[in-house]
Amino acid sequence: MTIYASTGERAGRLEALRAAMQRHRIDAFVVPSADPHLSEYLPGHWKGREWLSGFTGSVGTFIATSSFAGVWTDGRYWTQAETELAGSGVELMKIPSGASLLHIDWLAAKMAPGQTVAVDASVLGLATARLLSDALSARGILLRTDIDLLDEVWSERPGLPDDPVFEHAAPFASTTRAAKLAATRKAMASLGANAHFISTLDDIAYLFNLRGADVSFNPVFLAHALVTPERATLFVGDDKVPTALRASLQADGVHLARYDDAANALATLGSETRLLADPRRITAGMRAAVGAGVRVIEAVNPTTFAKSRKTNDEAAHVRATMEQDGAALCEFFAWLETSLQDSRREPLTEVAIDRHITAARARRPGFVSPSFGTIAGFNANGAIMHYRATEQSHAVIEGHGLLLIDSGGQYLGGTTDITRVVAVGEISDAHRRDFTLVLKGLIALSMAQYPRGTRSPLLDSIARAPIWAAGIDFGHGTGHGVGYFLNVHEGPQSISPSTAPDPHTAMEPGMITSIEPGIYRPGKWGIRIENLVLNVPAASTEFGEFLRFETLTLCPIDTRCMDLSILRADERAWINDYHATVRARLAPHVSGAAAAWLRTRTEEI
Repeated sequence: MTIYASTGERAGRLEALRAAMQRHRIDAFVVPSADPHLSEYLPGHWKGREWLSGFTGSVGTFIATSSFAGVWTDGRYWTQAETELAGSGVELMKIPSGASLLHIDWLAAKMAPGQTVAVDASVLGLATARLLSDALSARGILLRTDIDLLDEVWSERPGLPDDPVFEHAAPFASTTRAAKLAATRKAMASLGANAHFISTLDDIAYLFNLRGADVSFNPVFLAHALVTPERATLFVGDDKVPTALRASLQADGVHLARYDDAANALATLGSETRLLADPRRITAGMRAAVGAGVRVIEAVNPTTFAKSRKTNDEAAHVRATMEQDGAALCEFFAWLETSLQDSRREPLTEVAIDRHITAARARRPGFVSPSFGTIAGFNANGAIMHYRATEQSHAVIEGHGLLLIDSGGQYLGGTTDITRVVAVGEISDAHRRDFTLVLKGLIALSMAQYPRGTRSPLLDSIARAPIWAAGIDFGHGTGHGVGYFLNVHEGPQSISPSTAPDPHTAMEPGMITSIEPGIYRPGKWGIRIENLVLNVPAASTEFGEFLRFETLTLCPIDTRCMDLSILRADERAWINDYHATVRARLAPHVSGAAAAWLRTRTEEI
C-alpha cells in the first residue's frame, strides 16, 4: 500500500503533526519504519513515515521538530528519496554504510537539555530504545514513549489487515508443529527459561506452520506468541483463524487469544517466570509490559536459528521450486527479447516488465505471490538500487543499454530472489567491463570454501575483491538470508560489511543466502547479478568442518554482456558448468520459444 499525496497534502500533514507536538509539549517526534513486530515491510496502519514524508523506501527514520523535518536513510535509497522528498519540506539525511543509528546522534546534538523527544514504544525496537535513551539522558534530554501522535493527526489511518490465516501443510511443511514446539522448548530450557515471548512474524509463522497475507510480499500474519512448557498461546486477530484450523492448533496444545491481549499476558506473568526475549526482535513497549517480578533472559529467538537452517526435505522443495521459477523466467525473457525486436510493438515500459514477469510466475505450480516489488530499471534507473517503476514515473525501454531486473516469487515450496541484467540493442565496452567485474565477484564467492561457523559478514570481501581491484565499490551488502516460503530477507546470517560479525551470524549447513554484488554509475547504468545459494558440507579435515555454496538459482547469465578477455579459465569453466546445469534442469519444464531461448543463452563461451 503506497500512501500517495501531493506536496501540499504532505505539508498539511506536517503542520498537523507540529500542532499536536505543541499541544503535548513535544520538541521532536520520531517515526521509525516499523510495526509492533519490527517488520521490514509494513501493513498500511504503520506506514506513518511514508504518510508524513512521501518517502516510500522500506528503510528510513522520520524526525520532526518545530522548524525541521528529515528522513534518515542509507545509500540504497538516496536517489529515490531525493526524488520523492523534493518540494515536501522534508530533508534527506544520508546515512553512510554501517551508521544506521546516526539519527540518535543527531537528536543528542540538536536537542537542548530539558527538551522532550517522543517516539511510540509500540514500534520502537528494544535495542534501539536503549541506545536512544542512553544518548538523550546523557545530555539531559527527556524521552517520552507513551504516545502515538499519528492517531491524533491521521484521520484516515488504515485499520489492521483481516486476511485469514492458513496452514503451511505437508509435504511442503516437512516438520510438524508439535516437533517445532518441542525443539523450541528444549532450547528455552537450555537457556534457563520457562517462558518465551515472540513478536517477529516470520518466527511465529515458522513455529506454528502457519502463513497469512497481512504484509505485502511476505506470507505472514499479525500475531504475538507466548510459549511455556505446558502450552503455547497465539495472540491473533479475531476471526482470522478458520474453525478447522483452530481445532488443529488446539490438538497441538496451541491456545488462541486476542491480538490486543499480548501485553496484558506479559504483565500478568508470575514472579517464578524466567522469560526468554530477544532484544533485537521485541519492542520497547512489549518489554515494558513485562511484570516487575519476572526474570528476563535476553538471547536470540531459537526459531531464528531453526528456520534459517533448512532441512533436507525443505532444500529438496526449494530445488524443485527453483526449476519452476527458472522455467517462468525462460518464458519471460523469451517474450522480452521478441518484444524488443518487434518494431511494430507498442513501446515497452519498465511497468510492463513487472506485469509480465509476475504473470509468468503465476502460471507455475505452487506460486502464491511476488516475494517483493519487482525492480526493473533501464539504463540510469538501474543505478537506483531500490528503484520501483510506477504508472506515474517510469522509463520506456528503447534504444541501447542495460536493463536490470530484480524479482522473486513466493511459492509453497520456497522463496526466490534473482537479479539479471540483459543487453538492449548495442552495449559498450564499458558496460561489458562493469558487468564482468560484478560477475567475477559473484563467481568468487560462489566458489568459496570456508570453515563451518565462519561469521557471515567476513565473507563479504571475497565478492568485493575483484571489484575493489578495479577501484570500484558498491553501497549495499553482498547477501542476505532468505526464508522458506517466508520473508525474502531473514537472519541471522548477513553477508554485509555493516553487520557486526557476532557469534549468532555464523554460517551453518542448510542456510540459504543471496550473493548479489553490483556496480552503480548514477545517471548511466546499474549492474547487479544475484543468485541464491545453500550452505552444504564441503570437507572434514584435521582443521575442522568446511562448507561451500550450492547455487540454487537457475537462470542464464547474459553472455552478450561479458568481456571474455578479463575472465580467467576457472571463471569461464564456472560459467559453462553453471549454464550446463541450468539447461539440464530447466529443459524438461519449457517448450517452444522458451526452450529455444534457453538453448541459445546457455551456449558455451
